[in-house]
Order: sequence, then C-alpha cells, then structure tokens
Amino acid sequence: MEIRFAKTPIVPFRFRGTLFFVKRDDLLHPHLDGNKGRKFYKLLQLPSEKVEEVVSFGSPLANSLGALAFLARFKGWKLKYLVTYIPPELKREPVGNYLKALQLGAEVIETGLRGEELREYVLQMENKKGKRLIIEEGGRGSFAKEGVFRLGEEMLPFLLQHRLRVFLPSGTGTTAYFLSKKLAPLGIEVLTTPVVGGADYLKKQWEWLGGGDHLPTILLPPRRYRFGALYPNLYDLWGELKKGGIEFDLLYDPVGWETLLSHNLKDILYIHQGGKIGNATMIRRYEKLKGKRG
Repeated sequence: MEIRFAKTPIVPFRFRGTLFFVKRDDLLHPHLDGNKGRKFYKLLQLPSEKVEEVVSFGSPLANSLGALAFLARFKGWKLKYLVTYIPPELKREPVGNYLKALQLGAEVIETGLRGEELREYVLQMENKKGKRLIIEEGGRGSFAKEGVFRLGEEMLPFLLQHRLRVFLPSGTGTTAYFLSKKLAPLGIEVLTTPVVGGADYLKKQWEWLGGGDHLPTILLPPRRYRFGALYPNLYDLWGELKKGGIEFDLLYDPVGWETLLSHNLKDILYIHQGGKIGNATMIRRYEKLKGKRG
C-alpha cells in the first residue's frame, strides 16, 4: 500500500477587500497535510526495513508530532518524541496532535530539557542503536527538499500566469527555504514571516540547511509573538478568516495573515499550513482564557 497525495487546488479568497489566492495544502492528505506532508514526502519513500525507530523532539502541540506518529505507524516504525513539558490539562484530557500521536502508538516523553539542551540530548541518541532515524524539530532537514520542490512545481504555472508572489509563515523556515530555491531563480519571490523566533533565528536555520543565494524575503509581524502563547487578537483574526470561508491553522496562520495584512501585500498566493487537527487544543486554551476574563 502507498500513500497518495492529492494535487491540492488553488482557490481565490477575498479578505478585507483584497483578492488573494490560497494553495489549499490542508487538503493534501487526511494525516499528512500542509508543510509536514511536503517535508516528509521523501521519508515515505524509504524502505521500511531500513528504520526501526524514529526519534524527534518539539512541542506536544506541534503538527510534526501528529504527522510523524502517522508516518511511523504507516511504515511500521516506533516513534519516540521528546518534549520539555506536557501541560497537566493535556495529560488529563488529550486532544489534537497529542491525542492523535498517543492513539497511533507514539511514545511522548517529558525531559525537562529546553532549547539546545533538548536538541543535543536527542542528537546524541543517533549512534546508540542501529536503524534509528533522528528527525530535527519541525522536520528541518535536507530530506525536505524533494517534497517542497514538488510543491513548487505544482504551483509554478499558476504563479507565472497570474504574476504572483508566494507567502507563508515559518517555524524552522525549511519549507520557505527550499521553495525559494525552486522558485526564485524563475523570478518568483517567496516571502515569509518568523513565527517561532525572529529574523536572526530564520537566517541561522537557513545557514544550517546550506545557505547560499535565492533566499526568501523576511517580513516581520507588526509585533513580536511568543510561539504557542495566547493572543486574543490572533484568535479573532482566525475566526474572521474562518467566516470568510477557510479554516486555517491556529498556531502559524494567524501570524502569517496579520503580517501579510500589515504590509498591505497584494498579488499573493498564500500557502495553507495544514495542521487543523491542532486547532482543537488551541481553541480549548482560548476558550478557557475567555472564561477567566469573564
């Protein structure tokens, strides 16, 4: 059995009086949608017998957790996913990507380690067991190139015909990096905004991936947001977008749209980040916040 990705449509989306186009990558696959489906495309091609265990790390809210859990189950691999901390409420009532991962047999492990400490702890596990595959946080890695290039090829005729630029929010910036490598030489600009860190963080990620020319253009949001924290203005924007006809991810896309709007961008093809399964967790947190505020 193989996984087949849909050729996702590009749809017009008029919002606050401006016509945008949206690449509906949330429709790529029921379990591997959005940028995670694109990044992990090459891993699907690996012979199952070459890997026994996948180890990765990040947030228990992350879309990469749910995607990797499905990928591991499909390939017959074990998944260990290391996190700093699992909120007590999420432990008591699992939801979103965390629930999906548990249902698919993933082992989600609290470590108490943060940032580079957590990363180094995971990386040192690589040589302690044969057939172990280490995946960087968020799916950062050169293996993402093949799937992201396929995304660029899908969009290319439409982009050229309508003379559009591409916009997407970034975590590690891997998708934006490889997409720009594909499209910028053809005269198509890729713009992105940092959601997890700042501009310097993105530049470091791109250096790690190989650097070079044809890098994306970085646009900063109108204010700095701490990743995963709750901001009522972003929740309101997400609700307004949903009423406009498309449900987006609640972690990345609201920051993306606020940045796009604050810079008054036009002639844009916006890439949907997928990951809507994670919205259940975020909605519960926002509703709890609203309840506290009365």
